[in-house]
Amino acid sequence: MSAASIVASLIKESPYLARMGFDLVYTYLTLGSRVKKARRAFEEQLVLAGMAKEDAERLSSNFEQLKNSITSMLKEGIALGNPSRVAEFADTV
Repeated sequence: MSAASIVASLIKESPYLARMGFDLVYTYLTLGSRVKKARRAFEEQLVLAGMAKEDAERLSSNFEQLKNSITSMLKEGIALGNPSRVAEFADTV
């Protein structure tokens, strides 16, 4: 494969890679606020159903733990350059 064909293929793929990178960064930045919103809504529904607020908060803490495990797994996969952990997660979801 010549250098010109490598450069041409990189130029062709760059918009798609840029879009994918933007989507990943946007998802990472908004994940925290989305988890907080979902957690709050979950707690409200449990309290409306008659559960104690402390118990609802304890149950909803799993949302935060799940977010932390997902982000740490993705960071580890990216940092190590090992996509197998990311693939493992994709298979479990």
